[in-house]
Amino acid sequence: MSHAFRLACFVVTTFAGMFLGPIAASRSAEPSPADIKAAMKKASTWYRSNVAVHGGYVYFTSEDLAKRWGEGAAAQNQIWVQPPGTPTVGMAWLAAWRATGDDWYLDAARETAAALIYGQLQSGGWTNSISFEPNGKLTAAYRNGRGKGRNFSTLDDGITQSALRFLMRVDEATKFQDKAIHESVEIGLNALLAAQYANGGFPQVWSGPVPRQPIVKAQYPEYDWRTENRVKEYWNCYTLNDNVVGQVADTLADAHAVYKDAKYLKALSRLGEFLILAQMPAPQPGWAQQYDFEMRPVWARKFEPPALSGRETEDAIAALLTVHRLTGDARMLEPIPRALEWLRQSTLKDGQLARYYELKSNKPLYMTAGYELTYDDSDVPQHYGWKSRPRVDQLAAAYERARMDRRSPAGQQQPPTPKQVLSVLESLDDKGRWLSTFDGGRLVGQPRMAAGTRYLSSEQFSRNIELLSESLSAR
Repeated sequence: MSHAFRLACFVVTTFAGMFLGPIAASRSAEPSPADIKAAMKKASTWYRSNVAVHGGYVYFTSEDLAKRWGEGAAAQNQIWVQPPGTPTVGMAWLAAWRATGDDWYLDAARETAAALIYGQLQSGGWTNSISFEPNGKLTAAYRNGRGKGRNFSTLDDGITQSALRFLMRVDEATKFQDKAIHESVEIGLNALLAAQYANGGFPQVWSGPVPRQPIVKAQYPEYDWRTENRVKEYWNCYTLNDNVVGQVADTLADAHAVYKDAKYLKALSRLGEFLILAQMPAPQPGWAQQYDFEMRPVWARKFEPPALSGRETEDAIAALLTVHRLTGDARMLEPIPRALEWLRQSTLKDGQLARYYELKSNKPLYMTAGYELTYDDSDVPQHYGWKSRPRVDQLAAAYERARMDRRSPAGQQQPPTPKQVLSVLESLDDKGRWLSTFDGGRLVGQPRMAAGTRYLSSEQFSRNIELLSESLSAR
């Protein structure tokens, strides 16, 4: 980081701090726009100056800045693409820029975009992290030629999707005049389209255009799924796991909104057609996590069996509603009532949905800590989500709205309340940090830190900046 930039950050931070005094004096009143802008600039300047590495971010950073974590410990020259890493912070920069009109935030967003562009793979997408050590073990086959190793772009956990969605919005904000950003987006979106199978589905991972496969409807395996047909390279299969379909749908929707090109809407429609094909027949009209090329539920990792999935069924319904909203195609609504009824019938006694339901019998299916299939949830591995709170009522309400109005807009969120804004402002310390304290629970990426450790969170920082930005925009 240049001496000039550090000096500018010091001046901005000092200047912003002068405006934070009135907050303490008027805690009972609604914070003024000046209060909010000053707090945003103070927090943003500190975070960008102290936490960014080459313009990118990880999930968590220790209070003394000595330790960094993404999915596990992060190297000093490593950033994370997977949310809530670099694209998450980048989106916060853009929200702040739109709310304040301050080009400092757009400059921060462009800096973050450059970090992502550095780590774009030759296959067009991204993997979970980026290393700025060209000869290190953590690099991959970057498009810039300054890396080596694997060339697998991934849609898992929203990695490529989040990078593209952020870069598209920076491209739009810079009026498509930044050549490096525009080129990166164009390459990434073309690679995403090339990774779409003939039936409209997507793999979890790709290294190039996917081969053509037969287009068939979902079916139950005719073999013993417990022991047979374990696909070694399951990442090539049609994948819904961890909301791949919903995140791809949102990416294609954004691409169409930004670039007005019908090919993105066509790809979105094909994704919806895949979900119609992938809905399982009776007696379980939901969706599985992944399918082989004969459209049969198939194993992924050793704790991800062929099964119906509660969470992925909800994700599929939400994705179909997105496709319907943007295309007006009534076919996208047809599978939803059956799926909602199956979800209701499959809700457990404790009010939750199981991640897995056994094929045909519909018994909730789990794994023991030793990774043996079981119907008992008392000894499951702790690193995985085996149950979830259902979203059935919300999805059913969204379906009814879509059914009554074929082209209803997406739901609008209510702006933050003055109480919420004041809480965020009051939690900012005198240095401009939002510090969290680890309570010993489970955090994304499962960082190893002792209970009571204070740390900085990219997710918390981004959420607070976006909340304050929403508050300003609502005025």
